[in-house]
Amino acid sequence: MAGEEEFSPELLTARRSNGDFVPPEGLCGLSVLSCLLLACSYVGSLYVWRSDLPRDHPAVIKRRFTSVLIVSGLSPLFVWAWREFTGIRTVSSLLALMGIRFEGLIPAIILPLLLTMVLFLGPLMQLAMDCPWSFMDGIRVAFDPWFWMLCFSDMRWLRNQVVAPLTEELVFRACMLPMLVPCAGPTTAIFTCPLFFGVAHFHHVIELLRFRQGTLSGIFFSAVFQFSYTAVFGAYTAFIFIRTGHLVGPVLCHSFCNYMGFPAISTALEHPHRITVLSSYLLGVLLFLLLLFPFTDPSYYGLPTPVCTLTSSLSSLCLP
Repeated sequence: MAGEEEFSPELLTARRSNGDFVPPEGLCGLSVLSCLLLACSYVGSLYVWRSDLPRDHPAVIKRRFTSVLIVSGLSPLFVWAWREFTGIRTVSSLLALMGIRFEGLIPAIILPLLLTMVLFLGPLMQLAMDCPWSFMDGIRVAFDPWFWMLCFSDMRWLRNQVVAPLTEELVFRACMLPMLVPCAGPTTAIFTCPLFFGVAHFHHVIELLRFRQGTLSGIFFSAVFQFSYTAVFGAYTAFIFIRTGHLVGPVLCHSFCNYMGFPAISTALEHPHRITVLSSYLLGVLLFLLLLFPFTDPSYYGLPTPVCTLTSSLSSLCLP
């Protein structure tokens, strides 16, 4: 169809006589291997420092900042090397493929974060009810420079709200998805990419066992739960990245979710105003499902998004 031909990828690799994209031989193997090496490099960088201190100690956090920022800064080289080996060329620049671009930047900052806040309507309602501050107190604190200076001087806050969201989304979304989409297509890539992200979080098990923080069975179930949660979250941010073609949205959503944590449903069931809180939980989920595609409509962010130009066939995820 004319629409499909117009949306076809801007690839300069081998093509059949009818113009269809022919994936280079061994593309999928090389893509998966590159993602695996990238994930191992990221996790391995956390353990280049030998220390008997726990992961939350400021000295450990500072050292890990250094190594993980170096690996994250070098991660675009994996994408560049992959592109050179496969011979894939696109009109979009390497940075644009990784979601670093100006077109559609304002909606990419606002809409995905707003969508995620809608999903967390229940926990936000619960937090507002239990918070001793008034709304105006919260506004004053948000605009207080001393509050932000205190936050940025806290190594744990800096790790959870800034460094981890930025580096993880850069490595596990911005670098991996451009390598997986030409091989697997956007839909499969959304569910493949989080597997690397989920497995990468298994390294927490090593530290739990090392410092004997819980029973063996408790640590195992904690690891399984964390893998499941991070895999689902990874699929969500991969969806946002493909639909918007921007890195900033997944980073902000990641930071927000790190702040909120997993919804305390058991606490909500025992809340004095549990009907209101539980209704907010339900309303948030329903509104999230209703707004998921409208808020990530690619036409807001520049159609087609750069990563979608890497697919050889028309995908509904890349369309408004």
